[in-house]
Amino acid sequence: MRIPNHIGIIPDGNRRWAKQNGLSKEQGYDRGLNPGIEIFKLCKEIGINELTFYGFTMDNTKRPSVQTKAFTNACINAVTMLHKHDAQLLVVGNTNSKMFPEELLPFTQNKKFGKGTVKVNFLVNYGWQWDLMDVKNNIGKNINEMIKSKSIPRMDLIIRWGGRRRLSGFLPVQSVYTDFYVVDDYWPDFKPQHLYDALKWYNTQDITLGG
Repeated sequence: MRIPNHIGIIPDGNRRWAKQNGLSKEQGYDRGLNPGIEIFKLCKEIGINELTFYGFTMDNTKRPSVQTKAFTNACINAVTMLHKHDAQLLVVGNTNSKMFPEELLPFTQNKKFGKGTVKVNFLVNYGWQWDLMDVKNNIGKNINEMIKSKSIPRMDLIIRWGGRRRLSGFLPVQSVYTDFYVVDDYWPDFKPQHLYDALKWYNTQDITLGG
């Protein structure tokens, strides 16, 4: 089987899952922590070298404060949980905004946990406009050097949970020619089979990169 080198993860559906299970919307975010660690472990076993998780966006911070606090804390907790695993972590997002958690500032530079086997990029307070803001002032230059997320390479496969058929501003430059797979189940209901099915589907795609 042809294995992608770099997978993007859009862990959507936390609020809808909470509502479906009789909980308040903000209670859905913590339920997404264990699926994140589980998919990390699976990818490590399979031999996938890099993962990029969509934490929260600058647009997400327009939600009610009880929700913004909940998903911010979930992101902080996710990084704490990674300490126990062989990961090389990089957090990318708008650090000039008060919505960026101070606890994650040390991780905006690469940090190695254990053997650092799998590279993990974590988008926190990320916005595609913020990412591309320097491009318009540098027309004619290499766009990959102008974007704020330049440390993150192109993705081979993006998997989105929650049934939505959209990228929601997820790394527009790195998603060029990326195969896009949608899981209808919500992220807190993650099952290993979701990943296996996505990889099986990816293996059947004709990867030409436009050539």
